[in-house]
Amino acid sequence: MATKEDILEQIVEEYLLHNGYFVQHNLKFKPSENHPDFIKREDSNHSDIDVIGYQPRRRDEEKIIVVSCKSWQAGFNPASWINAIETNKEVNGRIAWKSFRELTKPKWSSAFVNAVEEVTGENKFTYVIAVTKLTGDKTIWEQNSNFRQAIKGNKIKILTFQEMIREIQSKLTTSLARTEVGRLLQLFKASN
Repeated sequence: MATKEDILEQIVEEYLLHNGYFVQHNLKFKPSENHPDFIKREDSNHSDIDVIGYQPRRRDEEKIIVVSCKSWQAGFNPASWINAIETNKEVNGRIAWKSFRELTKPKWSSAFVNAVEEVTGENKFTYVIAVTKLTGDKTIWEQNSNFRQAIKGNKIKILTFQEMIREIQSKLTTSLARTEVGRLLQLFKASN
């Protein structure tokens, strides 16, 4: 279960549970010390996969969903972020690529894909960016050839908070939900 502060992760979990996925949070990964670009002082700290979902009955690229949560209040603008990554700009006091290291740096991409395969036994998955809101065209991010190449050709998808809530609400029943977030959403639905 995600910590209480990670509400977007909890919504992602609820969304995946309602779609039949088993869920794990905060799967750690970091570059291999054997990678030619490994720099000990820069690469010794782990990054993590916020949420990973596994649906054993699916046979497509969405059998495994790997989610990076970006709960930025201002939302997510794909064009703006691509520009910031390509021009090595700082965003909110941090070099932009560091927010998407698995999509931008080969040593991190390799570690990311290896972490998914270690935990699932599979190397085909859908990489999802879960965002509070989307501003702009998501297809320029989802179809970015550099990002797709970084994660070995796997599908990329942007999923908004609103999309997840709508889908969860459409599947809610009166049976007691399994999570606190699910129960809260049931109460919102019951109260109109």
